[in-house]
Amino acid sequence: MYPSSSVRDAQWALLEPLLPPAGNTGGRGGRPEKHCRRLVLDAIFYVVRGGIAWRQLPAEFPPATTVYAIFARWVRAGVWRRIHDALRDRARVRGGRDPQPSAAIIDSQSVQGSDTVPGSSRGYDAGKKTNGRKRHIAVDSSGLLLAVVVTMAGIQDRDGAFRLLAALRAHFSTISLVWADGGYAGRLIEWSKSVLLLTVQVVKRTDDAKGFKVLPRRWVVERTFAWICKHRRCVRDYETRPDHHEAMVYIAMIATTSRRLARTA
Repeated sequence: MYPSSSVRDAQWALLEPLLPPAGNTGGRGGRPEKHCRRLVLDAIFYVVRGGIAWRQLPAEFPPATTVYAIFARWVRAGVWRRIHDALRDRARVRGGRDPQPSAAIIDSQSVQGSDTVPGSSRGYDAGKKTNGRKRHIAVDSSGLLLAVVVTMAGIQDRDGAFRLLAALRAHFSTISLVWADGGYAGRLIEWSKSVLLLTVQVVKRTDDAKGFKVLPRRWVVERTFAWICKHRRCVRDYETRPDHHEAMVYIAMIATTSRRLARTA
């Protein structure tokens, strides 16, 4: 129905096996699911890509309360991350890489928060003059998302990286090297090496460089931020809960990765 967000047939063939089991499939109590799962996924992708409110979903989609309830239930169950990780591993294999990465690049991005973001989870980033939240992400050498952590915008990059690197190590035991910019220099490097056995290598801009210059490794994570920001729900933060914002980032990358895999199938 909507070319920029609707799930295509090749995408659905990839996504359907990764969804959690449907309710009442065995006839042992509970109501069966009323709405087509593909249509529910279409509605969620429509919200994330278009940046609209849940209650502004067009009438051809299931009720907004139903769609949001399924989205929130899958957030609690960790479904969005599992779907994303399965697609990322498949994309790495298709690109001739091992499913488990050995290196990562980290960076952060401050996002303006709307009035729906409570004061308890928002802050002010004086450097970017942004009142809202900050998302810290880790990507592999091709820009595929490995981990995301959302904090208030007032958290410094190196402080948020403690949580990000801990989450990265919890999911990937094979990573030994992490590239970062100069904002991560300091105690984070020693802590990562002694506690997580991760070598954080800072890629600095040369002092004699003038104007814009593409820096090795660091441009990869900036491109991933551009992929995420193609989805308008991620350009501005409307989520009451930080884990819902993390889910929006995963959904944006699910849509991007599944379309890429469907085109090359």
